[in-house]
Amino acid sequence: MEFINSLLAFIVSIGILITFHEYGHFCVAKFFDVKILRFSIGFGKSIFIKHFGKDETEFSIAALPLGGYVKMLDNREGNVAKNEMNREFNGKPLWQRFCIVLAGPVFNFILAIILYTVIYTVGVQGLKPIIGEVESSSMGAKSGFVAKQEIVSVNGIITPTWSNVVDSLVSQTVSGDTAKITVKDIDGIQKSVYLDLSRISIDEIADGKLLKKIGIVIEKLEIAPIIGDIVKNSPGEASGLQKNDKIIAVNDEIIESWDEWVEIIRRSPNQQLNIDILRNETIKNIALVPENILENGKNIGRIGVRPEITDDLYESYFALEQYSLHLAILKAFDKTWEMSVLTLKVLGKIIIGDASVKNLSGPISIAKYAGQSASIGFTALLTFLAIVSISLGVLNLLPIPLLDGGHLVYYIIEFITGRPVSDSMQIIGQQIGIVLLLSLMSIALYNDFIRLLG
Repeated sequence: MEFINSLLAFIVSIGILITFHEYGHFCVAKFFDVKILRFSIGFGKSIFIKHFGKDETEFSIAALPLGGYVKMLDNREGNVAKNEMNREFNGKPLWQRFCIVLAGPVFNFILAIILYTVIYTVGVQGLKPIIGEVESSSMGAKSGFVAKQEIVSVNGIITPTWSNVVDSLVSQTVSGDTAKITVKDIDGIQKSVYLDLSRISIDEIADGKLLKKIGIVIEKLEIAPIIGDIVKNSPGEASGLQKNDKIIAVNDEIIESWDEWVEIIRRSPNQQLNIDILRNETIKNIALVPENILENGKNIGRIGVRPEITDDLYESYFALEQYSLHLAILKAFDKTWEMSVLTLKVLGKIIIGDASVKNLSGPISIAKYAGQSASIGFTALLTFLAIVSISLGVLNLLPIPLLDGGHLVYYIIEFITGRPVSDSMQIIGQQIGIVLLLSLMSIALYNDFIRLLG
């Protein structure tokens, strides 16, 4: 089931991103009155074809959903009727061709801005950045972090949640800078802590363990083992669990916290558990069998219930990052720029050898992340789409033949020399581009399989 969910999430996500990218080419080409012959999502055999518009443009969905293209009228690909010569792509002025090609990546960035705007308008809920423990002799301890401090900002940027903190620290780590971190203690007294992140490599944070590397442990939530929401048609509902049930014991093992309850469930897939619950001041016993799901290559149990979060607990541990529409738009622009620069820096470090090619991810990893994001919730899925859209925009701007960036380089050369790049040079460039892209794809797929098997 997890595989199917991941596959569906991947197909839908990639379909949205590719469609938006190609729509950028399409819109600008139409604006400059270039005749569009075909708009295709995917490659290979078409599984859906429909013709629209006065030009009878063919809209196609193909079997292999790993790309797309917009085919325009072009004298390099066949004879063009005299009455349509003014509508062929190659006959348009250089600046118009440049804009048409550039529009694809630009639309990827626009999509990211739209998605982040929605995210920040709806609001992003997360844990307050309260430090639980600081490992002795760690980088964090030497910098001056102590338990119970709350991180207020990183380099002047307000960090209401741990997600904000990690994002800011990752950016500083990639740049190799020292982060100025403002913290406050339980008495509300603020001070600045300086953290030298130049000693941490990208490879060391690629697995999402930056805080562990620094030596900071997130404060654990002290949640009582009381049932809150129950997912319909879940094992929890089938067992008869109800909202406000308090878990007393599992197989005669006393349960004192929600974490203990979760741990038992996770290690007991397809195993019958005898649960003692307190309901309306009466102790009842029920049988429960957690379903088996695959998570990071391991079989774990899941029953589809969430804890009861009281208002006091929420105010103590959780924060909501939410803005008015105009502030959300500004925040979305900032976030898109920040992620674009970060992506470019990481790629640059991979190219010069300061970061391992193991950081590259292929379609299998993307599908996995898509499925996980979809299962977490709406904002997580939108965040995933925004990040991948930015990555596609940046990657397509790389000066590699076959990519949009490669074509833009040709146009820059044409602008400087006053004549187009010769067909023979473009053919050589295409061959180089094919080798580079196949190499990158091979490395990414290899990394995917290693992660899958490991």
